[in-house]
This record gives sequence, structure tokens and C-alpha cells, in this order.
Amino acid sequence: MNDVTSDADIAALSYEQARDELVRVVTELEQGGATLEQSIALWERGEALARRCEEWLIGAKERLDAARAAAEG
Repeated sequence: MNDVTSDADIAALSYEQARDELVRVVTELEQGGATLEQSIALWERGEALARRCEEWLIGAKERLDAARAAAEG
């Protein structure tokens, strides 16, 4: 299992990096070979990665909304 990095490290990830890492974390959890402590750490990392993806998607939506508003106005 890879080392769990901090939220600051996650905040520096691109959308694609966060998504790919989230897929890896989910796959590792689904395999079920981790200890309880490792599973909790993976779950927490997955939650942080999901939040990062959501931040990117919200930001992209806001940019699209702003571009549409500027095109209409």
C-alpha cells in the first residue's frame, strides 16, 4: 500500500490525478487485503480525494457559467 499523504498534497493534485488516485484507493479497498487501520486510512484518503475532485468540478462549472453569461451579455 502507498503511503497516505496529507490533505495539502491532495490539494495540489489536478482533477485527473485526484480521480486516478481515487480509483486506485477504491480498488484497494474493494480487494479487502488491508488491515482495519490501513482501511480507515484509505477511506479517509478517498474522502479527501473525492472532495478534491468535487472542488475541481465546481470550479469548472463556475467558469462555464461565467463564460455563458459573458457570451449572452
